[in-house]
Amino acid sequence: MPARVSARGHAVPSACAICGKPVPPRPANPSFPFCCARCRLIDLGKWLGEEYRIAGPRAGDGAEQPPPRDEEEDA
Repeated sequence: MPARVSARGHAVPSACAICGKPVPPRPANPSFPFCCARCRLIDLGKWLGEEYRIAGPRAGDGAEQPPPRDEEEDA
């Protein structure tokens, strides 16, 4: 099912990402962009359970450390 377009030109989901049921518009649906609170909580649980991930190095894995200094530079 293709996404609808809002008055601001943004894509609006027409189906719930969790269960596939139709999604009521935002003013009538406090759980938007999901169809209900249950699907919204299922999605939150997937984020908290790390089933969903954002690509890239994990924060604090040492990837941000500067390269080691040469001993000659210390002298």
